[in-house]
Amino acid sequence: MTFKALGLAPYLVRSTAKQKYMEPTAIQEQAIPVILQGKDVLGIAPTGSGKTAAYALPVIQSLERLTTTKNRHINVLVLVPTRELASQVNEVFRSFSEELPFRLKSMAVHGGVSINPQMMGMQHLNVLIATPGRLLELKESNAMHFESLSMLILDEADKMLNLGFKDEMDRIFSLLPKRRQNLLFSATLSPEVEAIERVLLNTPEVIKVEAKPVDVALINQVAYSVSLEKKGPLLRHLIKSNEMKQVLVFTSSTYQADVVAEKLNKNGIDAKAIHSKKSQGSRRDSLTKFTNGKLRVLVSTDLLARGIDIAFLPHVINYELPRSPKDFVHRIGRTGRAENPGEAITFVTEEDTHHFGVIQKKMKRKVDTLDSRTLDFR
Repeated sequence: MTFKALGLAPYLVRSTAKQKYMEPTAIQEQAIPVILQGKDVLGIAPTGSGKTAAYALPVIQSLERLTTTKNRHINVLVLVPTRELASQVNEVFRSFSEELPFRLKSMAVHGGVSINPQMMGMQHLNVLIATPGRLLELKESNAMHFESLSMLILDEADKMLNLGFKDEMDRIFSLLPKRRQNLLFSATLSPEVEAIERVLLNTPEVIKVEAKPVDVALINQVAYSVSLEKKGPLLRHLIKSNEMKQVLVFTSSTYQADVVAEKLNKNGIDAKAIHSKKSQGSRRDSLTKFTNGKLRVLVSTDLLARGIDIAFLPHVINYELPRSPKDFVHRIGRTGRAENPGEAITFVTEEDTHHFGVIQKKMKRKVDTLDSRTLDFR
């Protein structure tokens, strides 16, 4: 299946090729034609399955038919739970808008920064990506109007409900015009999401994409006990001494991802960091090079790890442990696919010992822990 076969306009087909989207994912293949038909959609698919492009592409195409609207009257509203996702979604809209034969303006708004520049940015805006709280603040300031709104999208609805945004979302729904197309995307179909679906969606097309189960039996796991200050030297030693050619390294923050990548490069190991603060183009370029074997090490956070899908990835290194055992399994699940064995290495500091024990218990698998002090490295 190609993007052209889904009914996308030639300028969007060119944009997908430019952004290195080779072929549609399952959620894109099923959702794009339905959205183009103007139907409401309930999309249930795991994080990293391509949900953003699944709605961004047909939304952009639908805006070509717009006649001019009044200033500060937005056409499309995307609600998201976090500022990181707001910025990421906006980057996707902008990256797909480079080949358009018409004008399209998108913007992300969220709390934690001054509201004044965001109020000014509402001038002639088509697509607004917002966290619920900041959207209500802007509306109360009369910064934008909803009379011309033709489409509402809820991205990661389950997270918005888990983070306690239900009251804000209900207030927002009451402000919107009744006649509009609604798209609801979520990683899970919880009772709360089903409740919103019943209120929000009009005979929706339901699309479900199941997450691929991770078979940890295919993954050779080993852990190293290591002090905090020795993590960097140990990482470089393992990559060099084992002649690792394609390594995915996980950190718990964007700052640490940048630090690890920078130190690897200073020590002659080609590495790039990929996280939410990098531009969409930069992330796509780094991932393409890594997938094609032209980049030795990719350092990632959990936020973007779910979008990394490589048929045979030989090495995954947990430089820092994730918060949940589920995220740990997802991390190491990047390797050991399609009956190809893979290796997952985990760094465990003294402070991590208890948490790593919990992860092993949840995973139902004991991981041998070696003392890094027995290795010859500096």
